[in-house]
Amino acid sequence: MTETMPLLTVRNLNKTFPVRRSALGRATEVVHAVNDVSLEIEPGSTLGIVGESGSGKSTLGRVCLRMIEADDGEIRFADANLRQLSAAQLRSTRAHMTTIFQDPYSALDPRWTVGQIIEEPLRINGSHSRAERRTIVADILPRVGLSADAVHRIPRSFSGGQRQRIVIARALVTRPRLVFCDEPVSSLDVSTRAQVLGLLRELQSEFQLAYLFVSHDLGVVERMSDRIAVMYLGSIVEIGAAETVAQRYRHPYTAALVSASPAADPVAQRARHRIVLNGDPPSPIDIPKGCPFHPRCALAIARCATDKPELVMTPNGHGVACHVTNADRTLTGTTLFDSMVERRLSFAAERTTS
Repeated sequence: MTETMPLLTVRNLNKTFPVRRSALGRATEVVHAVNDVSLEIEPGSTLGIVGESGSGKSTLGRVCLRMIEADDGEIRFADANLRQLSAAQLRSTRAHMTTIFQDPYSALDPRWTVGQIIEEPLRINGSHSRAERRTIVADILPRVGLSADAVHRIPRSFSGGQRQRIVIARALVTRPRLVFCDEPVSSLDVSTRAQVLGLLRELQSEFQLAYLFVSHDLGVVERMSDRIAVMYLGSIVEIGAAETVAQRYRHPYTAALVSASPAADPVAQRARHRIVLNGDPPSPIDIPKGCPFHPRCALAIARCATDKPELVMTPNGHGVACHVTNADRTLTGTTLFDSMVERRLSFAAERTTS
């Protein structure tokens, strides 16, 4: 039996943005948005990327699709090296990879009809006649839950959830293989969010789509993903099967994300402890030495301030970049969570008595 070839493979990817230059034009300060990231996405599967704002997850998705250029590293889509494609080759490849944007209000041209909006990727691709494009648009509308008469209306006549369905239809009209979902439900209310997530799952099954799904909400990512990667200050600090990362996590930052996720039961939500991290996230211009998370981590040891931990992979594909939990494999899931809460309570008691 042969193993499935990954649809997207990323190796040692880096991306920085200059924020200050010298008089000669050299960058003197840069934002380290993506730091030495490697990942794979299988055909028809979902890789979720989770992290707080500023962690680099959306930038990673844009770099993977060459919406912005990487500084260095390798990006392979199927058998093509994306960073070596010409402009014409990249345009042809883009029919197979697309994006669902975060805000359906700003993602749609208010002057165009829905038909024009959804048809645009087909027109740019140039592989269909005008009659064929209209037939394809008419076919995709009911698949995303929109009526046939929507083709003649403009975006302002639709609700937020309906606009996101239009965005999804535009993304899928070229029958792509990979879809970058950039916080696709963060601007929607709870009930509409559930409907859109359900639609994305149905379309994935129907069209055998692979998703690169980005969100700050671990609960949403767990529901949508086969595998989850946790990002902090541009680096992946934990990666593995969705259930493993969400339930048997081994990185303190993942434990903090679990703590911040709302519980389905309001009583349980009020009863459980929160892991309050020390201070604010460090600046991506000046990332701390050693483990980037150590200034905020309740379990940090002296080594964390000097040595950056490697992403250590287990045989089952669970990778963690943490000196403490890689040395003590019993610190996982609720055990790790309780240890962090206990350490925080101990610190608070010491400050009170001192």
